[in-house]
Amino acid sequence: MSASRSPAIGLAEWRLPRSGEAALRLAARAGADGVQVEFGGGSRGEWADAPGRISALREAAAATGVKLLAVAGNVLNDLGLPAPPGGPEEARVRRVLVRLLDAAIGLGVPLAFVPSFRRGAIDGPVAFDRTARMLAWAATEAEARGVVLANENVLPPAGARALVEAVASPAFRLVLDTFNPVDAGLDPVRLVAEVAGAFAGQVHLKDGPPAVGDMPPLGAGSGRLDATLSAVSRHMRGVEALVLENDYRDGRAGRIAADLAWARSAALRHGL
Repeated sequence: MSASRSPAIGLAEWRLPRSGEAALRLAARAGADGVQVEFGGGSRGEWADAPGRISALREAAAATGVKLLAVAGNVLNDLGLPAPPGGPEEARVRRVLVRLLDAAIGLGVPLAFVPSFRRGAIDGPVAFDRTARMLAWAATEAEARGVVLANENVLPPAGARALVEAVASPAFRLVLDTFNPVDAGLDPVRLVAEVAGAFAGQVHLKDGPPAVGDMPPLGAGSGRLDATLSAVSRHMRGVEALVLENDYRDGRAGRIAADLAWARSAALRHGL
């Protein structure tokens, strides 16, 4: 069972039609409690640590009352955590990870997370070993800064536990996404039951398919979302935030409001 305090209900900046301070103002109008910030880079927009950007985000958060929850290094999907050791790609990944962790400190958030999809997919033993090696190094950097580093992946329960054991850091966690495991052919209820103690306290909610475009409202898709949240309530402690990751980039604010309401109702229903 999770802690008795109700979790924040938040939004993911990279799934909104606005970014930066405008995303926080949008979140405030929609009634969200918080936002996970996009670190940016490449096609993902301005870097969060660009001159003046961190202070602007903090000021916007204070002005709107929207809490900054975490910072997401989605650019690692483009760079790839399992970069070949000792080469320029690995050096660049390490530089980005350090910047990401420093941005978490600047933003005042407790969590920085990195995904393992596309170029970062953990699709075999070599990718697993390289990813674990990179995350172990980054977790040491995170621990020194008092920040938690988390990784989002679609490993089955045994693989997820093996990754946590290989990284072997108190500053390392996994990110639970309620639909990505379903999309990968996994059972999210079993995943929660078997790996609960390794998850970070911020959970991504979506209920696809599809992964892009007009996703179904929360609770109306094929992701067994309600059953997964029931498992979260039974097995996970310290759930701090439920973060909506449906795709709202079409700008229809009514969809955001409806999903926020569903998530709040679900949190109460399951005693989160």
